[in-house]
Amino acid sequence: MRIQLNGEPRHLEPDATIAALLDAEGLGQRRVAVEVNGEIVPRGRHPQHALRDGDRVEIVHALGGG
Repeated sequence: MRIQLNGEPRHLEPDATIAALLDAEGLGQRRVAVEVNGEIVPRGRHPQHALRDGDRVEIVHALGGG
């Protein structure tokens, strides 16, 4: 399956989830926001949210500051 990840093409296994994608990218334990096709997917739904061929995924790192 092919997706766009932050504007770059990526190949994934069929039925890959957001959680699997984050693990593959080394971001499984990081605080990130994930948007799929223009909609934010809450962190609690990452393990269940299956990606589909052609999805556009954006991952944004959460930064702290003050």
